[in-house]
Amino acid sequence: MHLPDILNALMTHMPPVLRVCGAVAKQLRRFNIALAGKSSGSALTDALTLADLTVQEIIVAALRDADPIFRTCRIEAEEENGDLARFATDSPFTIAIDPIDGTKQYRDKTGNGYCCMLSLRTVETLHYSLVFVPEEGEFGRWVQAVGNTVVCGPDDPSRTATDVLRSLPAVTRYENPRPDRIYLIGFQKEDGAKAKLVSETGLRGVAPDEMPGAIYDLIGRGEFAGSLIHTPNIYDFPVSLQMCRILGGDSIWVHNREKVNFSEFWLDDRADMLRLPGIVATSPYPDVLEKLAALAKDWNPIRYQDA
Repeated sequence: MHLPDILNALMTHMPPVLRVCGAVAKQLRRFNIALAGKSSGSALTDALTLADLTVQEIIVAALRDADPIFRTCRIEAEEENGDLARFATDSPFTIAIDPIDGTKQYRDKTGNGYCCMLSLRTVETLHYSLVFVPEEGEFGRWVQAVGNTVVCGPDDPSRTATDVLRSLPAVTRYENPRPDRIYLIGFQKEDGAKAKLVSETGLRGVAPDEMPGAIYDLIGRGEFAGSLIHTPNIYDFPVSLQMCRILGGDSIWVHNREKVNFSEFWLDDRADMLRLPGIVATSPYPDVLEKLAALAKDWNPIRYQDA
């Protein structure tokens, strides 16, 4: 099992799968498909739809069947369905799946920033990320991070998904104009208040309800300078980490400014998902990381105050 082989298989097989998943999600969104099942107390976290389960079923089945190398990896999926038992339980490589990131926005039809995504990581870092935003632009938009390159741009269904991704230009760190917006999430009822504190530093904090799209696409377009997330989950957040590291920044724990890794998790049984501990700042810009860490270093690292 070699990393280049896994990366080649992911880049070959998964773009068309995520394009199909996006089409399925768009169709299902026309119906009332909300489900119960999570009880963290956060509307953002607890949103669950039939589309989440359907899209995950497709992605897991594709990984199972497309190439045997995928079965040598561990799978961590936000939902519990799919043939997950077919994959390794002990492997240095983990494929993480978030079938619909932004489920509340998707379910409530309050915006089109939801996306389908997966990533490949080891304990130390991310090695591959793929995001498809089905309803952004005319045909959807792609974000892919691999090696030293991030690409971001519109889909073109007249061509294969793999060809489209190969043709997209590489993203560089935007300096002129330089973005200043920071996405905040995970602070429960204090997202808005924490966003205002970020804005007082000279940056512009943006709470979840004010997000104009998917954070990955917005970083790729140069419209956001990063994020500040309380106890991020391991299914979607890592994509931002990989993008920002490639673009010259990083992802750090604010309390000690250490680089984020994946050696320690905790199970959020209220939301039924794995999370990293503490508060994490992520940005392509080292000075932004320093500013966010200085602001949030003494904020409470415990997600649920009644715990």
